[in-house]
Amino acid sequence: MQLPSLFANTLSHLSLISQTPLTSNPNPLSSSSCPSNSPISCQNSTAAPDSCCFIYPGGQLLQTQFWDTSPSIGPDDSWTLHGLWPDLCDGSYPTYCTSAPQYYNITTLISARAPALLTTMQSYWLPNAGTLEHFWEHEWNKHGTCINTLAPSCYSSSYVPGDEVVDFFTRTVALFQTLDTYTALAAAGITPSSTKTYALADIQTALNNVTGFEAVVGCSGNMLNQAWYSFNVKGSLQGGEFVPVDPAGKGLRCPLRGIRYLPK
Repeated sequence: MQLPSLFANTLSHLSLISQTPLTSNPNPLSSSSCPSNSPISCQNSTAAPDSCCFIYPGGQLLQTQFWDTSPSIGPDDSWTLHGLWPDLCDGSYPTYCTSAPQYYNITTLISARAPALLTTMQSYWLPNAGTLEHFWEHEWNKHGTCINTLAPSCYSSSYVPGDEVVDFFTRTVALFQTLDTYTALAAAGITPSSTKTYALADIQTALNNVTGFEAVVGCSGNMLNQAWYSFNVKGSLQGGEFVPVDPAGKGLRCPLRGIRYLPK
């Protein structure tokens, strides 16, 4: 299956992400703008002058992807998006916070304001059980609410409830589009197979090349099924730069060899 142009990333682009971090905010609804000298999350030793331009305390963001084969989820030549999770700078993490309101109508909000985003999410941001709406509500309410720059107070007087939800999902999808796990593995000769097995070191090397920093690789038993990429953010979530970094914590395991990467 040919990926649409929206997701067609070249390997040269993947290798350059650490030099050219995501900077633009694809969501025109966002009211947030920050100065160019905004501090980078988890790397600031003094108090930030504007909390709406500095992600704290959850300053390390994990872009998490899944490869689900039982049942098979998503295109057979793409990993799927699981979420964008704010971790504290020591690798621990908050959940179900109060920085932003909880919402239970994610599909309706995005459909009304960013229908193209919703179409992409319906193809690539998929659960392995339950409904899309329940999954997206879970990701927002558990993780999105912990990103302080998404607080309604960080928006201008034109703010409408739900703007922060569109920003969160827009930025997460945009980041996912720069992290083509399937292509990175294939370039290293690691492709889905019912018979082949792979070494963890080879998988790790291939995925470390995506950002130039360490990726976290996860397995269910001996089956490859997760990849996590870590970022700090310069400025706000809405419009800041995602700066690749090594993970602050480790939470996944795979065997050293004999790893299966099953086809969908």
